[in-house]
Amino acid sequence: MWTSWWLWALVATCAGQTFREQAETIMRAMPVIDGHNDLPWQLLTKFNNQLQEKRANLSTLAGTHTNIPKLRAGFVGGQFWSAYVPCDTQDKDAVKRTLEQIDVIHRMCQAYPETFMCVTSSEGIEQAFREGKVASLVGVEGGHSIDSSLGVLRALYQLGMRYLTLTHSCNTPWADNWLVDTGHDEAESQGLSEFGKKVVREMNRLGIMIDLAHTSVATMRAALELSSAPVIFSHSSAYQLCPHKRNVPNDVLQLVKDTGSLVMVNFYTDYVSCSSQAKLTEVADHLDHIRKVAGAQAVGFGGDYDGVSRLPAGLEDVSKYPDLVAELLQRGWTEEEVKGALAKNLLRVFKAVEKVSNLTATPEEEPIALNKLKGSCRTQYGYSAAPSLSHSPGALLASLAPLLLGLHLM
Repeated sequence: MWTSWWLWALVATCAGQTFREQAETIMRAMPVIDGHNDLPWQLLTKFNNQLQEKRANLSTLAGTHTNIPKLRAGFVGGQFWSAYVPCDTQDKDAVKRTLEQIDVIHRMCQAYPETFMCVTSSEGIEQAFREGKVASLVGVEGGHSIDSSLGVLRALYQLGMRYLTLTHSCNTPWADNWLVDTGHDEAESQGLSEFGKKVVREMNRLGIMIDLAHTSVATMRAALELSSAPVIFSHSSAYQLCPHKRNVPNDVLQLVKDTGSLVMVNFYTDYVSCSSQAKLTEVADHLDHIRKVAGAQAVGFGGDYDGVSRLPAGLEDVSKYPDLVAELLQRGWTEEEVKGALAKNLLRVFKAVEKVSNLTATPEEEPIALNKLKGSCRTQYGYSAAPSLSHSPGALLASLAPLLLGLHLM
């Protein structure tokens, strides 16, 4: 009996090695494009974005999920780096802070040209693959980063932003976030407001991918129904397996399938197992579930490395992607399905977004209504001269009330 158990263990070990070797062979030809990595946030909080500081050397960087040797070991060929700033910057310095995070991503490419290639197109990703570099793209995490401005949206596009997460964990004046579904936040836009729909249409026109991670289910549905191009969830998992409101429910997965969209699975344990501990195999369960409901073309990887505090055993850092791919192969995923999850599905969506874009079309111009904006430091230039953008009668009456009361008392 002992001999039988030993032989079974030996066979299992050999099989695991075979799947791992097969994973590496596939990934040499088709490296992973990950949808979301928060290394830029770590560079801000640890070094105030000073890349020349000795401890900030990305070849030796310690205490993070990501550095250059780990990226190489993980066969990472494309990365959407998150230009993230917290919700407490909303109505304050969100735009400035976002510009600084985009800047540090650009400086990463400048400082390590042998490793990173900043690109802004699907063709650029494929060129980076051919050169053996990590295609580096900007994803802006949170609609508050545009400060409810179509002009800022367009400017960030010019600076390389190729996806915008419509909300982070807070409402914007034009879109609702996932905390609405928990009851923590109140719905303000019932998904997308009229201005929110303008944002989506302008993103389509420019060729910016719409990212629905962090949004409420109503926002997910509204964007999926409105967008003329496929959308992404850059770092979300399956609600059916872990009923956390950050995850994607089955009815939305059906819309993902119908629209040719993409869910890039998050590795954060709280979204994988709904607890503080998880295993690599449970992440594979989420990938399996999305493949089953939405199709193999709807699956990708969005590890959320360096943006989370807990990760599954076996997926401790960005070097571990081959182990997850080996698990998928062991479960019977075909080589083509694996290549889709690694990169082809994202490239398909990106190309569809690029095809829909039309930079010669007339831009959306009408600003958000002034009474939708908050922040005591705001100026009001332009609004008083534009009749269609003036205060509503109720807001106007409220603003005149002190004056009218003063006249009465006189």
